[in-house]
Amino acid sequence: MSDESVEDAATDGVDPAGDGGYADATHGADHHHDLPDPASVKRWLVTTNHKDVGVLYTVTALFFLVFGGVLALLMRLQLWTPGVSLLEPLQYNQAVSAHGLIMVFWFLSPFAFGFANYVVPLQIGAKDLAFPRLNALSYWLYLFSGVLLGVSFFQGGTFAGGWTMYAPLNLPVYTPNIGASTAVLALVLFTASVTIGSVNFLTTMHRMRAEGLTLRRMPLFTWTILLTTWMMLFAFAALLAALMILSADRLLGTQYFAATGHAGALLWAHLFWFFGHPEVYIVFFPALGVMAECFQTFTGKRLVGRKWFIAAMVLVALQSFLVWMHHMFLTSINLEIKTLFMATTIGISLPFDLMVFALIYTLVKGKVRFTTPFLFSFGALVLFILGGITGVFLGAVVLDYEFRGTYWVVAHFHYVMVGGVTALVGGLYYWYPKMTGKMYDEFLGKVHFALYFVGFNLLYFPMFVAWETPRRDFVYPEAFVTWHQLATVGGFVLGASFLVMFYNLAASLWAGEEADDNPWQYSTTTEWAIPSPPPLENFPGRPSFASGSLEFLRSGRAADGGELEADGSGVEADGGGVAQGHASAALTDDDHGESHASVWPFAVGVASFVLLLGLSGMQGASYPDGLEGGFYVALTVGGLVGGLAALVKMAAERFHAPTGPFGESWPFEAVGNTKLGVWIFLASDVVLFGAFVGSYAFIRVAEGWTDWHHLIPAAHVPLPGLINTYLLLTSSFTVVLALVAAEKGSRWGLVGALATTLVLGVAFLVNKALEWLHLFHVHTEAFPQGWDIGTNVASSTFYLTTGLHGLHVVAGLVVTLYLLVRAWNGAYLDGDDEPVEYFGLYWHFVDIVWLFLFPLFYIL
Repeated sequence: MSDESVEDAATDGVDPAGDGGYADATHGADHHHDLPDPASVKRWLVTTNHKDVGVLYTVTALFFLVFGGVLALLMRLQLWTPGVSLLEPLQYNQAVSAHGLIMVFWFLSPFAFGFANYVVPLQIGAKDLAFPRLNALSYWLYLFSGVLLGVSFFQGGTFAGGWTMYAPLNLPVYTPNIGASTAVLALVLFTASVTIGSVNFLTTMHRMRAEGLTLRRMPLFTWTILLTTWMMLFAFAALLAALMILSADRLLGTQYFAATGHAGALLWAHLFWFFGHPEVYIVFFPALGVMAECFQTFTGKRLVGRKWFIAAMVLVALQSFLVWMHHMFLTSINLEIKTLFMATTIGISLPFDLMVFALIYTLVKGKVRFTTPFLFSFGALVLFILGGITGVFLGAVVLDYEFRGTYWVVAHFHYVMVGGVTALVGGLYYWYPKMTGKMYDEFLGKVHFALYFVGFNLLYFPMFVAWETPRRDFVYPEAFVTWHQLATVGGFVLGASFLVMFYNLAASLWAGEEADDNPWQYSTTTEWAIPSPPPLENFPGRPSFASGSLEFLRSGRAADGGELEADGSGVEADGGGVAQGHASAALTDDDHGESHASVWPFAVGVASFVLLLGLSGMQGASYPDGLEGGFYVALTVGGLVGGLAALVKMAAERFHAPTGPFGESWPFEAVGNTKLGVWIFLASDVVLFGAFVGSYAFIRVAEGWTDWHHLIPAAHVPLPGLINTYLLLTSSFTVVLALVAAEKGSRWGLVGALATTLVLGVAFLVNKALEWLHLFHVHTEAFPQGWDIGTNVASSTFYLTTGLHGLHVVAGLVVTLYLLVRAWNGAYLDGDDEPVEYFGLYWHFVDIVWLFLFPLFYIL
């Protein structure tokens, strides 16, 4: 950062709060702005503030912990003795499947991102996330996806094919309940939530860091969230593709995962595990960040080998996408490929060795203070080491043949994943004083840890001994009864430990001791330099690390005419004491602060829930007859109309997000928040379309590349695709003309160009609809019933992939219409042409995708 930019950042000052003042040192003061009181329900329905959203994520994730934990205890009771006892076979399968889905998706990552929402903006010196309403929307989609999963239990039973949803068990022939389809759609909604959240966090962390807070100097917890969200962006895009294809198989009758031979089952495994193995690190990295923060705070020692620790995490994040096939060693993949992935699996363990030794050496070099957060962090390290050692066996092809599908995998998996949970529980205790302003009971915290650690090991270690027990089965050899009974006892001890935690946290919130702003002697990150809980605007000035220590910069003219100066004590970034900023002088600036409330994210969440609940009733591209079918149709239409209306209202709403200027934005200094957000979203969309195209190529190769043509009627000719290519290319040109007209201030030029884009896009859809109708009604000897979406695997890939592109066109046309209406009223002409530019990025991407799809589906 140049001296000039540092000087500018220091003198631009902090954006004042909405009432013209600064956030003061009162605990959680937010009596100004547009937010209702925290005691009201309305506050939590409309809030967009990152701290409130963080609390919502944390509380909701803990609810799903209880939900999944109850299912786990039911499973353990069933396993007290071999055979049917408490649950019927189908009920047991549903409990196993739902437990895995809830814990992996609705508890683990959301629990971590409760802390991320609350802490990351504080650690990087931001007032909020880049897109506060999208942050709230991400939460509401998460919540309603979980509600949708809960509803699935009452639709004839939820999904019962295992949490990995292997094909063909994920198809209606094996899991015919409507509730199974609802569970799949709940995952689709959850994945949408993750994508929105990832775009938001990545934009925030790359664009909104405090002055002087370079990537190299970022706190380790923020580093882990940065890498986690990059992995989430790409991994969940692959999962979204898999789930959209599965939804089409279940609702529309496509033939992807029912493809001839083993192709369908292998396709699902590739798509799922391309997501699934990065998911391990997506879950564990935030836990690693908590461990690093707690080890530094409670040893009083900066993490040994910090830069190498960060480099190792970056290496793991990159390698995480190169090891997925070690979950598929039992499939028909050739031995050479299996050997390659065995090598990559061993390779990814090496950076973890470095990180583990860095944590251990930090303990050796420092003076340990055995607080509750430290105990859970240290316990997590111990459990992760055991999980890592036992995972080495599964990384070897020969040993994996023996262990796969047994309780060895169950035990290893839980030592790694629940080992991560252990650190996150430590994080809950660590940041509880900051989030609530209250101190928990330290004695009860240590009781919780003792019960937790004993219960955990009593539950999972016997599974290594009884490893020959078949996974996902309640029938096992009598010789293992004692071990399973020990595990069941351990499960209830582990569950009881959480009762202690809930009592401790609830009682402390109600009548606990007031927490200091910094209750930990050696905490070094920015969140401990402000009140507990923090005020609405977070800081009493703009945080800056430009001098090498934390300062709160303030600018403007004081009431007496004097200049306001930097305020803060010399505190090293991520090392040293804690700054205490004060804001005692009133400002005469009359700027308006950021907005913190909007009801529309909640409305979009409700509409999404209603829409997907309606779609769950569809099977074979049609709804049931009678009242039931009418009910699902009404839900679908209502959800679609309501969601579209809520999105339009949300777009039209006056809402002030953080605007900067920001301190550190390398390498995106010249790119605005919204533009960067669009680019990041399109990056995930590249993976989504890549997964669809890859699925097409995989199935076509399995069917025989040259034999594919007999699955396609002669009426499927290139001409409609060629016409659509010209239409889209022309529309890209008119979008460019629209931007040029906006920059020149030509209202009618802008309106004309947008209107032409709209007409060309509609023409594309009309031409495609005519083509599809023609193919639907083809009548030949080979296709006597026409060539529709469920005729064969070739028709399924054609209609679904080009249909996904068509949906992108529809979304673009909705935005075009919105821009057109606003342009007609004179918008985008006075230097406010950014929305037209951002739309152009999306539209050009959609056109480029078609340039790949056209030769793939019409020529080759």
